[in-house]
Amino acid sequence: MKKLLLSVAGLALAIAPSVSAEVSAEEAARLGAELTPLGGEVAGNADGSIPAWDGGFQGEVSGNMLGDIPTDLFAGDTPIYTVNSANMAEYADLLSDGTKALLERYPDSYELQVYETRRTANASPEVYAATAANAVNCQLTEEGLSMEGCIGGVPFPIPQDGFEVIWNYLMRIEAPSVEYTFRNIVGNSDGSHTLATKNEIAFQYPFYYDGATADDFEGEYSMFRFNTLEPPFKAGESLVARDSIDVERPRMAWQYLVGQRRVRRAPTVSYDTPDFVASGANYFDEVQGFFGAIDRFDWELVGRREMLVPYNNNGFYGATLDEALDEFHHNPDHVRWERHRVWEVRATVADGARHAVPNRTYYFDEDSFLLVLMDGYDSEGTLWRTTQMTNFYVPAVPALMAKTATVFNLQANTMSIIQILNEESFEVVETKPESYFTGDAVAMEAVR
Repeated sequence: MKKLLLSVAGLALAIAPSVSAEVSAEEAARLGAELTPLGGEVAGNADGSIPAWDGGFQGEVSGNMLGDIPTDLFAGDTPIYTVNSANMAEYADLLSDGTKALLERYPDSYELQVYETRRTANASPEVYAATAANAVNCQLTEEGLSMEGCIGGVPFPIPQDGFEVIWNYLMRIEAPSVEYTFRNIVGNSDGSHTLATKNEIAFQYPFYYDGATADDFEGEYSMFRFNTLEPPFKAGESLVARDSIDVERPRMAWQYLVGQRRVRRAPTVSYDTPDFVASGANYFDEVQGFFGAIDRFDWELVGRREMLVPYNNNGFYGATLDEALDEFHHNPDHVRWERHRVWEVRATVADGARHAVPNRTYYFDEDSFLLVLMDGYDSEGTLWRTTQMTNFYVPAVPALMAKTATVFNLQANTMSIIQILNEESFEVVETKPESYFTGDAVAMEAVR
């Protein structure tokens, strides 16, 4: 690991910025020295409850697999303590408002089982090299609503403001192409669960294409296409979308509806439009924690803090759906919580803009920039909804990844579990022609 850190530090020093950069070459040289190659602090915390980063996950992968997700990762670990409604005051400084609210609301069933902190986040040498280059070349444009000079790694590993952190999440480390199946499940106010949809999806990430360069990158960083498999009355519906850093056209989307037997543009698949894939139980920009354009908010970087967060939840996806879910929340026996340092970012609706959730607080893991928790407040400042992300490590990338988001509506006493992978599949695959991710391609393949 020392050789790796030194090589990344040397690369950061050697790169001369091609534009006015947010971080100097001297500052970027901290990457691979006191900072990890992705920007987290190498050192642990004072009491040792957060260990030093030692290269990320390096163990052997064995046991059960959900496609490319090893579900027995750390299977021998046991909780070191439990946080519940009776002792939560002892841990108040480590808990988000939303976590506290769930502990208080469900005192007889909800708890946090806290495990040894394992700093698994890492990446390939190519991603490390790209991150070092991004540190001195990547720059915000359009008052933070776009960026340039970035490719193939974390754009802003030493973030200076909240816009940089949210861009780090949108450009988080991904395989160039993945396919998976998932279900969206609605938890109703009486504790029952309803299947909204079961779907198959293909995601492609041009930002992480092999050989991609910042000069060649045209701005489309994510494209997806999915088909609905269940329930029967929705089977055959399709949605395709392409996300761009271009503030004039941040998302292009097309939808195929079986009843209409045609493909149409879907401009409302964004922001706070209710998500029809999840029966309207969440907003589209709550998919995967945050999904889509950032322009309706001002993004304030509050700072870095230690928190208890869901982390390394490979084992969660090894459980059946019945095992993984209780009536009103996840089954605590299957969710792993750990103590980590996170970036806290406050999103406030921008002047002249509107959003159903005008104030949100996001918490991003310092080692990977993955979103781990979000709290949303209404216009009066009352906590309304809270999101938990159950991230997982994929050695085939390698990366810590986030897909499943669970949104708790605290006022309606409901939950929306978005893209849950249990009993499904997840595969790193070869890239497809980008023409696959178009409305024309969906129209040609529509059968019903």
